[in-house]
Amino acid sequence: MQFNYIANASLPSSSGRTIAVLDPSDGQPYDDIQRSNASDIDHAVRAARQGLDAVWCKLSAAERGRLLMRLSLTITEHAQELAAIEQRDCGKPTKQARADAAALARYFEFYAGACDKLHGETLPYMDGYSVLTWREPHGVTGHVIPWNYPMQIFGRSVGGALAAGNVCVVKPAEDACLSLIRVAQLAAEVGFPAGVINIVTGYGHEVGDALAHHPGIDHISFTGSPAVGTLIQQVAAQRHCPVTLELGGKSPQIVFADADLDAAVPAIINAIVQNAGQTCSAGSRLLVDQAIYEPLLERLGQAFENLRVGPAAMDLDLGPLIRQQQQQRVWDFLSDAHVANIAMVAQGKVVDEAPETGFYQAPTLLRDVPVMHRLAQEEVFGPVLCAMSFRDEDQAVEMANATQFGLVAGVWTADGARQFRMARRLRCGQVFINNYGAGGGVELPFGGVKSSGHGREKGFEALYGFTTLKTVAIKHG
Repeated sequence: MQFNYIANASLPSSSGRTIAVLDPSDGQPYDDIQRSNASDIDHAVRAARQGLDAVWCKLSAAERGRLLMRLSLTITEHAQELAAIEQRDCGKPTKQARADAAALARYFEFYAGACDKLHGETLPYMDGYSVLTWREPHGVTGHVIPWNYPMQIFGRSVGGALAAGNVCVVKPAEDACLSLIRVAQLAAEVGFPAGVINIVTGYGHEVGDALAHHPGIDHISFTGSPAVGTLIQQVAAQRHCPVTLELGGKSPQIVFADADLDAAVPAIINAIVQNAGQTCSAGSRLLVDQAIYEPLLERLGQAFENLRVGPAAMDLDLGPLIRQQQQQRVWDFLSDAHVANIAMVAQGKVVDEAPETGFYQAPTLLRDVPVMHRLAQEEVFGPVLCAMSFRDEDQAVEMANATQFGLVAGVWTADGARQFRMARRLRCGQVFINNYGAGGGVELPFGGVKSSGHGREKGFEALYGFTTLKTVAIKHG
């Protein structure tokens, strides 16, 4: 049985109800979390406010940084434990779970070093005045963490908020929250004051809604679907609460005829099969110069046929999807492709050892997908790659920008002038040229435009979103 973690204490929900935790690899329950409600959120917000006023706001930036560094080191010491928790809870292959634990430690390391480097400015003004700006924390920040990368997104969201001087109330996805409860416990063990990190589990319509409505929350960070992001933003707007939103993508990989295909092919494959395609920045649309369309599809098809899907512990190319509803969602998209006579180039294989009760989906490569078909417009959130060809650079840009999303784009070309032209013309928050993801560096600001959201996480830029700017004007004499 897992409990909420509020003010450095493990507590049952006030409702007394629980939610079963399922292992995606076999679909079977193996633990329970608390089904919390508005009362539990209120308790957590009050505990956070007390922790902020009594201790956290009185620590120097350097002292906060030392605590974040201790937590980073402790996460590294417990990386195997955290990876094992994440693997079973989320269905992640071993290598992915370990990478997520390492990324979590790196986020806290980065933000530990940033704590005492968040500076204000002095501004030139009229004679007789001194004008300066201060960066101040919002106060109590609310964080709604999704199920696809709980550790990573906790690190980049909560880590940034703490570095800026805030305290946090965290609502993890009900499908994936066990690792975050453990991280909160580790934070208490290394000396984080009570109330600085609080974890409240439960359903979005009960706990997430209560968090968004609570008048004691001063800023909300949400990663999830555009529909839910819209609801959270509407609720927050009623009390003028600022919101950072990361709402997914339909990211294009754009391959020109002069691209280095030896470098591009493995990156294209990884960008759609990583985490079983359950990645906001998944490269789910493949736009290919018509001069190399057929040979590239043949090469990718052979690679897809060699991909293997199975239980997380087998550490194959892909693990299971997170839950049956997500599996059904992917099946529905593929059914639509069949109805529309969209051809399948190749498909990987679910291994025989995979339990029939697990939530598996073989990676699938489709070709000649119409630009406006829902497969090319909506986020599948599964290992489905949609290929289409373009005539020239202008058409490539038009196709790439032809969705509601604007999170990430990949461009593969040896032409230096084209690299910069494409980077300018693509409407998205990140453009990766001759790579995809740049190794996932924590220093790189991350976020989108259009329906992919607004605000930035990761890097130093994220700290500005977790602060307010105060201007101080002093008249001399």
